[in-house]
This record gives sequence, structure tokens and C-alpha cells, in this order.
Amino acid sequence: MKVLVVYCHPVEGSFTSALRDRVLAGLHAGGHETRLTDLYADGFRPELSAWELANHLAPPEQKPEIGPYATDLMWCDALVLVYPTWWSGQPGMLKGWIDRVWVAGVAYDLPEGANRIRPQLKNVRRIVTVTTHGSSKFVNALQGEGGKRVVNRSLRVLCNTFARTTWVALYGIDRCSAEQREAFLAKAERTMRRLR
Repeated sequence: MKVLVVYCHPVEGSFTSALRDRVLAGLHAGGHETRLTDLYADGFRPELSAWELANHLAPPEQKPEIGPYATDLMWCDALVLVYPTWWSGQPGMLKGWIDRVWVAGVAYDLPEGANRIRPQLKNVRRIVTVTTHGSSKFVNALQGEGGKRVVNRSLRVLCNTFARTTWVALYGIDRCSAEQREAFLAKAERTMRRLR
């Protein structure tokens, strides 16, 4: 498979960067072709400008800043998101990538006179999220699992009709032992190696 890994964490050497490395190792061991987007290393600008908002239906060619990101998204069969969950959802940098890259002409189309968008990312058949949570699974369930809902109910519907999602999460990371963290790293690598 052609797999786009979108990584979002500001600190190299963090547990999330270790997750990124294990995800890539698993994908390479599984024989997958990969591209890595490191939003912080790229200096990605997450804020949606007034021009972008006013011209949200403009073709992506008029938005050169997002060109390489859009190209990678339209290239992949599978999308893997690697990030820490902050405030029950994706970090602002990753949310900004969604806001600015999942646009008309890339992720959807809205024909003139239509009142419903048409999904355009039919190439994307899998979305895998690899994330960590400071709180427990129970607390996340009480909060409504906002990050999981964004992936399952918003991103997935713009992909292939039969796109599947996989949620790989370590809950309560703030209280995990070194052994539990290592076990999760191994699980993330194993999940990527078996990706189909």
C-alpha cells in the first residue's frame, strides 16, 4: 500500500516521536511505500487565513502553500495519523492541517447548485490513528472521544465508501510504566506491519 504518515508533535525525542519511528518501522517491514509529513518540522502554518475562508471553494491550485500536502493526500491508499491527544482531540497543528488541506478539489467537491458535498478521496481505503491520552479510557468515553469522532465521522466519509478506520490508543500515559509504554510501541509497530 501507499501510506501517508502525518506526524504531529513539537518535541523530537518525545514518546510520540518514538511512536512515529515504530510506525514507520512496521510499515517498512510490511513492504509498504511510505511518505512522512512532519507538521512541526515543516513549519506548517495551521491557521486558516481570511482569504482561505472566503475562497474555500477555490481550486487547490490557487492555494500553493497546501500543494505538497494535498498531493500526498491524493496519492495515498492509507492515512496514518500519529499524535498526542490534547484537550480531547487533535493538537491545533493537526486540526489546522485538516482545515487547510481537506478542502474543495482535494477532499470533496461541491458542484454549482448542489447542497451536498461529494467525497473525492476515494483512493483512501484505510485511516489509522496512533495516539496517546493522559486520561483513562473511561474519562475519554465520558468526554465523547472528540478526536475519534473527527476521524470516524468526518474524515472517513470523505474517503472511499468502504474505508475502514483503526484506533490505536494508549490511555493513561501519565501513569504508565516503562513496560506498558514499550508494549504499546510494539503494538503500534505490529499494527502497521499487518496493515492491509
